[in-house]
Amino acid sequence: MTKLSDTQLVILTAAAQRSGHLALPLPSNLRGGAATKVVGAMIAKGLLAEVYADKGDPLWHENGDGRGMTLVATDAGLAAIGIEPAAGDSAPTGADEAPNADTAANTGAGGDPAPKARTARAGTKQAMLIEMLRAETGATIDEIVAATGWQPHTVRGAIAGALKKKLGLDVTSEKVEGRGRIYRLPQL
Repeated sequence: MTKLSDTQLVILTAAAQRSGHLALPLPSNLRGGAATKVVGAMIAKGLLAEVYADKGDPLWHENGDGRGMTLVATDAGLAAIGIEPAAGDSAPTGADEAPNADTAANTGAGGDPAPKARTARAGTKQAMLIEMLRAETGATIDEIVAATGWQPHTVRGAIAGALKKKLGLDVTSEKVEGRGRIYRLPQL
């Protein structure tokens, strides 16, 4: 199974929930050179593909012919987060055309070759938090405190700040009798 960084996980999770598995828009905290690096690495690994954008689709860039290109999660990208595409719902396995010299995967700002992407950090506390919230049963503040070693106010801040605001994840909560308030991310 492909190891994913937290950012790659967020991009693929969001794409899996969108019509046509569109990877755009990217998380609001991912801009400029960082976005180019992450997307370039994901395209190189076959997790994302550049395809011609339909009218109304968000654009990643324009190709040499002036046609808009967007990003979609591939079958491999969906499989990396544990989603098998339904019959007839296959995501693209590659771009509609061979990459050219001016694609974001091959160049960085100013046309320089894109730097090599950093390797994913597995086992971070944020990744653990996302995994706990993605579980069918969700997680309480006390369970997250026990797993991460954080203080309760830090857990609430991570949910509201890092997950909801920065990563744009749809964290929900509900009160369950006998267990307390449960926080969840939508099932994939």
